[in-house]
Amino acid sequence: MGHTFLCVLSLFLLNTHLYGNTKEHKPRASVTADRTVIPAGDTGTLTCSVDDSEGWKYDWFRQTSWFSTPQTIRGGGRDTISISEGGIYYCRGKRGNSVYSTEKSDTVTIEKTVSNRATVTLDPNWPLIYTGETVTVRCEIQGGGRTKWTYEWKENNLLISKTQKEHRISKATLHDSGEYSCRGKMDFYSSTEWSNDVTLTVSEYKPRASVTADRTVIPTGDTGTLTCSVDDSEGWKYDWFRQTSWSSTPQTIRGGGPDAISISEGGIYYCRGRRGNSVYYTENSYSVTIKKTVSIKAVVTQQHNWPQIFRGEMINLTCEIQGGGDTEWDYEWTTNTYEKIPKYSERWVFNASGSSGGNYWCRGKDKINFYSSTAWSDPITLTVLNKPRPVLTVSPSWLSPGASVTLSCEVEHPSAGWRFYWYKTVPDLSDKYYRYYRYELLPGKDNGTEQNSSIIHGQTHTAGYVCRAGRGDSVYYTDHSGPKFVWSGDVHPSASLTVNPDRVQHFTSDSVSLSCEGNSTEWTVRRFPDGGFLSHCYHWGTMTGSTCKFSTSRSGTAVYWCESGSGEFSNSVNITVHNTDIILVSPVHPVTEGESVTVGCKLRSKNFVSSVFFYQNDKLRQNDTRQELNISAVSKSDEGFYKCQSSGKVSPQSWLTVNAVSKHESSSLPVALTIGLVCGILLIIFLLFYHFRQSKDSCFIRQMQSDSTSRDSSTNHGVNRNEKEHNEYCSLLRGESQEVTYSLIELKHIEKKCKDHKPEESPVYSDVKTETTGKSSAAATDESVYSEVKPGTAVGDKAAT
Repeated sequence: MGHTFLCVLSLFLLNTHLYGNTKEHKPRASVTADRTVIPAGDTGTLTCSVDDSEGWKYDWFRQTSWFSTPQTIRGGGRDTISISEGGIYYCRGKRGNSVYSTEKSDTVTIEKTVSNRATVTLDPNWPLIYTGETVTVRCEIQGGGRTKWTYEWKENNLLISKTQKEHRISKATLHDSGEYSCRGKMDFYSSTEWSNDVTLTVSEYKPRASVTADRTVIPTGDTGTLTCSVDDSEGWKYDWFRQTSWSSTPQTIRGGGPDAISISEGGIYYCRGRRGNSVYYTENSYSVTIKKTVSIKAVVTQQHNWPQIFRGEMINLTCEIQGGGDTEWDYEWTTNTYEKIPKYSERWVFNASGSSGGNYWCRGKDKINFYSSTAWSDPITLTVLNKPRPVLTVSPSWLSPGASVTLSCEVEHPSAGWRFYWYKTVPDLSDKYYRYYRYELLPGKDNGTEQNSSIIHGQTHTAGYVCRAGRGDSVYYTDHSGPKFVWSGDVHPSASLTVNPDRVQHFTSDSVSLSCEGNSTEWTVRRFPDGGFLSHCYHWGTMTGSTCKFSTSRSGTAVYWCESGSGEFSNSVNITVHNTDIILVSPVHPVTEGESVTVGCKLRSKNFVSSVFFYQNDKLRQNDTRQELNISAVSKSDEGFYKCQSSGKVSPQSWLTVNAVSKHESSSLPVALTIGLVCGILLIIFLLFYHFRQSKDSCFIRQMQSDSTSRDSSTNHGVNRNEKEHNEYCSLLRGESQEVTYSLIELKHIEKKCKDHKPEESPVYSDVKTETTGKSSAAATDESVYSEVKPGTAVGDKAAT
């Protein structure tokens, strides 16, 4: 029995190995498709197989949905079939006479596309949607006829649960932005192609409308245009608003209108956009102010209509409204400069600076109608220049004692309104290293002069002058001119300059000492070289006490003088330095008629070995072995240019000035009457003093200069001779121990021969004085006796002058 059980068990195991268990080891068919989507009008291929075995035939099944009953579309067929419909497909294999079937294959889903085309549209079809707006996404099937479609949607390539034709988005948000596509389905496995993507863009910000104006000022009788827009979007209509002032309530002047409107009134305008059936509004635009001009004209005027303005000068501009009637105005100004513009002021007053040059405009604004104004005025142009410095000239620069000096002040940019102020320089010696002047107005010149020249009468000493100009109500002054000097060689001023060695000409490398004398303990020496600048001894020499010592290092000519801390000026001297071997030795100061003068000649490094020639005004004056020209009693005829020559070398020439002896002014007595009177008096005097031990008849001629003498070194060093008047004085002087009576008579224009003169109808007085001898001159009593001499007839051929 045991053996029998073993045999049965062995047979069972063998059978199980050969055929397997019908539930656990039965093979399964598998199906594959060459495509899962069959385009419209095309077919697909399905293939069924059983791995690692042969001899199979195949059954094919199709379901139209997961819930429908499978339909056999082919039994015992080949392993491949061609299909043209969508559905759920699977297969199984079978073989043998007593048919053995495999397990069914897994299913494969085949979809078939139809020829209809799906399209996604946006309503409204705007490229940009703003947060809060409503938009509908719609799937349109072209040529769908009456087919009842179902719809599938993708957003950003992901299926969404929407199945309706329209996808309505209310109050869009930023999350609704994306790419949308759709397709239509006839049944579960028949559908259109997916549509192209449509982009929906939602902005997270609410838009603001913007308004522009073709003009902000509307001329009288004209109109302007305003345009409203919303950037990067479409479909807008516009609401328009106007305010008559910032505090007034806005008025709607047009609702839901076009993007542009025409206006003819001034005011504050703004707009907003609106669109959609459930209306969506933008933010209000910023406002634009429109002004309307009136026909009244504004004019800018300048208080002083000067062509140039200078830095620091006060500018006073006024806005005048011509023909404004009783209208009350506010004023507006504008400029292309950097000046701070005043608000509502009729006047604009400011100090000119370097950036003030440019154009200035104004206009008037009606105080009642805020946005009604005049047109802008024509511009007024201001040219701003640097503060001017006038140039002073003096004539003559070298004085004859008592001459008149003319000061002329020229402004660099002459224009109207200047007054000229005249000052004398007063030395300021408070600074030991830099010498300055303080300026004192000339007497009687406090308010300046309209003329740019001024004459100083009776100038006798060296002095410095400056000028400046001023204009305007709060006077604007130019800078002071540079100082100009009038030099005098007067040898008897309150302060004096002496030169050691006392000569005009010097060799280069000579040492010169200049000493100042006068009622001061503080002195400095100044010089003004030809073509140079005013300077003092500290710059080119050594000042010790009241003496300046310097070395003549370079050739040149300069004027030197002393200045004191108490304001005194000394006489001036010309000193010339020459890089020659020979110079003329002549006094640096003018000499007076009657004095003795010595003019010498000097060699640089050796003594004279030949005769010395002296020339006056290029004419030989002396030629002998003497090295000096001695003039015992100099006269005006000795005045002129001198030079010397020796051993073939000629010195530079220098001017010798001779001052005339001061005499009384001439009388205006007619010459004919005077001659008769003189002759009578002379006869009486002769009889009275016939026995006097001493008598003296004195006659001299006085030369009076009426104009200043000037020298011109550039044109042959010529000299302008003054016109001369000749006065003859005749008197008999008393003896030492006798009583004397004498008469002092002034004669004018005495001719060499007696000539006829016409009498003048005016009395002539004779001053007769008596003096008693034996008394000192201080104690002597002078008593004048006057007698009237009536005019008479004189012999001559000329009338007395």
